[in-house]
Amino acid sequence: MSNLQILLISIGVVLIAIVLLYNGWQDWRVRRNMRSTLPEAEHDVLMQDVAGPRREPGLWSGERTPAAAADDSPEVDPACEAVIDISLTHPATGESLADALRTIARVGKKPVRVFAEREGGGHRAEVQAGESYVSLQLAVVLANRSGPLTAIEWSNLWTLAQNLAERFEGVIEAPDQDAVLKQAAELDARCAAMDAQVGLLLQLASPRPIAGILEAARDVGFVQARGQWAWMAENGMPRFVLQAGGPEGAPLHRVDLVLDVPNSLPDDQAFSRMVAVARDLAARLDAHVLDDQGRTFQDSSAAGIDRQISGLYDQLDQAGFLAGTERAARVFS
Repeated sequence: MSNLQILLISIGVVLIAIVLLYNGWQDWRVRRNMRSTLPEAEHDVLMQDVAGPRREPGLWSGERTPAAAADDSPEVDPACEAVIDISLTHPATGESLADALRTIARVGKKPVRVFAEREGGGHRAEVQAGESYVSLQLAVVLANRSGPLTAIEWSNLWTLAQNLAERFEGVIEAPDQDAVLKQAAELDARCAAMDAQVGLLLQLASPRPIAGILEAARDVGFVQARGQWAWMAENGMPRFVLQAGGPEGAPLHRVDLVLDVPNSLPDDQAFSRMVAVARDLAARLDAHVLDDQGRTFQDSSAAGIDRQISGLYDQLDQAGFLAGTERAARVFS
């Protein structure tokens, strides 16, 4: 064997060793990121036994933030989201990623958030033009009011991740599907026992056009917020909302007031406040205040319902889902 052949073989061996070392480093880097972002379930402060199947929240009767551009922008919430990591072989521009990520918003009935790690460090909740990125994270909520994350929804997220990996020469790293679905089912069951909406019904003596109803609602303090008519707390968060709908242009026979407990500001008199506003609005609309079963509402039951709601606020807080926060909205929507 000539010296040239020996030299070529040696160069080939060195190149193979370099490729193997680089791939090993990439794998270690991705696994390190996954461990730092997704702690083991047994250490999750939310992993406590709570009985009860997931259900859509019902109406009780009387008897029972802008996206940040800085490095400290919103991050993955491992208690509520499952994550697929995509480590890019070559940095990708913000312009090219923005185009690819534009249609990624949800899988099935579960919202998806996308995070990007910048070249040189730091991360973005939204990619920016003029920057380059070296990895992506696709975070899907594990459970919400539609139920736990399903195998089909998780598979759809995988498909989105694979498409991105193929387009930008990326390497995918993700938790095992069975573990993800188990965590989703546990979170769903845990949240079910703390989910409730409290309602009152205003039965109008005679049908009224929607414009007149909304004018009266505005007079008592309702404002349009987040696509709905809401009665706001002092900090600008909705306490409860007004629901008045029917065939377009048709007069309405009823109006509903709904207090969504996990998505409202904690308040020891949350229900009593809604009763007071309902009485005021009912007087303006010539309406009767009923409970959600269609029975005349007795104000004497308000204090008891306030206590029940306060108990739920406490449960939510202890479980790590303080009512009215972004995390609560993530799973109670």
